[in-house]
Amino acid sequence: MTTADVLSPNTGGTTMPVKPPKRRIPGWLKGAIWGLLAVGVLAIASYATGVNTLTSTNTAHTALRLALPILLCALGGLWAERAGVINIGLEGMMILGTWGAAWGAYHGGVWAGLISAVVFGALGGLLHAVATVTFNVNHIVSGVAINLLGLGVAKYLANLVFTPLSGNPRQSPPVPKFDTYSATFLSDWLSDLEKMQRVFISDLAGILNGLITEVAPLTMIAIALVPISYLVLWRTRFGLRLRSCGENPVAAESLGVNVYLHKYVAMIISGGLAGMGGASLVLLAGGADYLENQTNNRGYIGLAAMIFGNWRPGGLLGGAALFGYADGLQLAGGGTAVLALLYGAVILLAVIVAVQLFRRQWIAAALGVVGAGALYAIYWTNDDLPSDLIPYTAHFVTLIVLAVASQRLRPPKADGALYRRGED
Repeated sequence: MTTADVLSPNTGGTTMPVKPPKRRIPGWLKGAIWGLLAVGVLAIASYATGVNTLTSTNTAHTALRLALPILLCALGGLWAERAGVINIGLEGMMILGTWGAAWGAYHGGVWAGLISAVVFGALGGLLHAVATVTFNVNHIVSGVAINLLGLGVAKYLANLVFTPLSGNPRQSPPVPKFDTYSATFLSDWLSDLEKMQRVFISDLAGILNGLITEVAPLTMIAIALVPISYLVLWRTRFGLRLRSCGENPVAAESLGVNVYLHKYVAMIISGGLAGMGGASLVLLAGGADYLENQTNNRGYIGLAAMIFGNWRPGGLLGGAALFGYADGLQLAGGGTAVLALLYGAVILLAVIVAVQLFRRQWIAAALGVVGAGALYAIYWTNDDLPSDLIPYTAHFVTLIVLAVASQRLRPPKADGALYRRGED
């Protein structure tokens, strides 16, 4: 922009404020475009490989259920890290939530179980806040300690409480589950479309049908928490102050913000959300009752989903959907479906390579070609994947996605920084 663009001739050459450029595409629309692109890639892969499981109703329904704990843990990480506290302890808080959900549901029903899970997770978040905010313990060290403590406390309580009831210290007695609801008036129509086997239309119908069939109230709450978190953190005075603690706590303190209070509130909310993620493993229909090691590192995957989403609610929703889909696909279709997913990844990489060539990013394009060639070689030389590797599909996807997305990340500036009140 030139000086003539800034100076106004009608005001005697005085400087006029320059309006920031408007975003051409709203964030929600960009997310919808990426979603449709993903469905298109899956549709092509399903048609080319003959594996309809990629976009079936059962796969989408299973993926939604498995994405919930990842989504809730990612939201917990978002609240903590936007306030400047790294929360590696999400896994431990989630473990506490699984035990609390089973204990509360057994004695008082599903809603009591949900509340109990949130309380147990929030206690873990409070402990992490005491260590990191009040005593200035290194955030990573405290988070690892919370994970170990959560695992140990859950084992002790399960042995103390569940052994007399179930006869098994590693498992709770049967607990009630949330009722589910389906949009029947849409489900029948979408089922008919899915059976027509039309490219993209039937695939989209299958995915949508899985998202509106047998939906639990906890699922609705978890999805609603995404826009609620955005509105609170980005559209309220409280959210602005909380995020300022993660960007520059010294400047925030100088403006009268109680940094300690906001960090404590963020950590309690973070732990409560992680505990709710644990409840989703216990209280949703189709899931198991409380089991030892039930979380299976989903707390870490939730943290990865938050990083993939660039510390934004909409982005972490996409990350949770991706990891939940990878986990649900291996359960619904096994190794054959995972191989078909590799074929879809080859198609996506081909699109990315074309874009990088258009931008003249030769190194990125070359790396994309190498990656696509390696994935296609795995697909071409195998009829199925080893059964020992299939359960780790979501973990492999996590590593690959973080490696690809690491160049565009922008965490809060003071994330993980040690802070003492009154210091410069």
